[in-house]
Amino acid sequence: MIILIGLLVITAISLYMAFKKNKLIFLTVPFLSIFLYFLIQILMVPAPFFETIKFIFSLS
Repeated sequence: MIILIGLLVITAISLYMAFKKNKLIFLTVPFLSIFLYFLIQILMVPAPFFETIKFIFSLS
């Protein structure tokens, strides 16, 4: 739950900065933070990295 609130805060701050400064680069921050979160979660799996990736993409 704390992670969700953190991601929402990052999104709100980046939206505010994007509209205030008129720079669209701030809109990429939430996507990068979510990607980083998923990458950390994948790295926490005790199996080797590439086997974990193969397993995730083999799920249907």
